[in-house]
Amino acid sequence: MKTGALLLMLSLLLSSCAQHDSASNRPTAWLKPGVRVTLPAPGISPAFQQQQLLTGHAKGKTQSLLVLLSADSQQISLAGLSSLGIRLFRVTYDKNGIHTQQMMALPEMPPASQVLADVMLSHWPLSAWQPQLPPGWQLIDDGDRRELRDPAGNVVTLIRYLQRGTVREPISIDQRAFGYQIQIQHLDASS
Repeated sequence: MKTGALLLMLSLLLSSCAQHDSASNRPTAWLKPGVRVTLPAPGISPAFQQQQLLTGHAKGKTQSLLVLLSADSQQISLAGLSSLGIRLFRVTYDKNGIHTQQMMALPEMPPASQVLADVMLSHWPLSAWQPQLPPGWQLIDDGDRRELRDPAGNVVTLIRYLQRGTVREPISIDQRAFGYQIQIQHLDASS
């Protein structure tokens, strides 16, 4: 499977350039075409580390990518690996902004802020997101679901979770505005 294609499919919403909110110097990302949001601060508690197999579905194609995700009170870091375990990229978001390191030429690599937006929408608490959302937008937790709704009430992003003990882990992201789905298989997790 072509890894670069998965990176594109992970987020078709990732087709624009990353920008920064000049007031907070934090990165911004698209919620849907024409609607941008400033990402919450990078820290989260409790800290976690996960190994995930992401399977992306878009435009009739399916691709997979292994990712290593770690987050703590200071930063979030995401590394992508090929099926052979070769590191393809690393993205870190901390108080100084987003830092990317690309090990291989991947022209389809989406802007880092968009990849982080999906990760943070899945993991960060509602209280971190609510002040960032544009007027009229809602992020709602309902059992094993999290819905991002636009002012008209349409579901833009639907995230499904699986409860493992006291930890609620995302298992799928359905980004309806940009037409892609990501299935998340947790290979190893620790808090």
